[in-house]
Amino acid sequence: MTVQNRKTAEIGLWLCLILIVLVSAARLLPHPSNFTPVGALGLFAGSYLGLRRYWLVPVAALLVSDVFIGFYHPVAMLFVYLAFTACALLGHVLLSARRNVLRIGCAAFLSAVLFFLVSNLGVWLAGQYYPLSWVGLWQCYAMALPFFGNTLFGDVFYVTILFGIYEGVRAGVPRLRDSRVA
Repeated sequence: MTVQNRKTAEIGLWLCLILIVLVSAARLLPHPSNFTPVGALGLFAGSYLGLRRYWLVPVAALLVSDVFIGFYHPVAMLFVYLAFTACALLGHVLLSARRNVLRIGCAAFLSAVLFFLVSNLGVWLAGQYYPLSWVGLWQCYAMALPFFGNTLFGDVFYVTILFGIYEGVRAGVPRLRDSRVA
């Protein structure tokens, strides 16, 4: 590994750690339900990080903050973690090769939809609130609809911040301009 590649990798690892800490802290601050930066972090990590384990970045942020917030039903929790892992995969597939405002906006919308579908499936499968029937599944999704708006607005808001700041910094740092991080 060349010195320049090593320094770029170090910057990428520091970026991951900083983002994990910031996103974990953001989940601990008061905020509207589902208005969090975790989905945006997944898209960002999938888009920019050259690490094979880019999907661990949102998972680590969730885990760190869940230690303080508290853990919940294991099935529901598993599906929330899977949903954010899928958001990172979505960022990797849709945004790692090409990024523009339209693609990033579409990815943020798809990320919110994906999180809504997967996480609420987990809530239903946990069997705590809704009967394990088709009626219960539809009821679960219907009751979750008011939270979808916050998820969507949170993803769009935090995607704008994460991608905007990073692209601004990247434009000013020649070493980051033409390479993936880490």
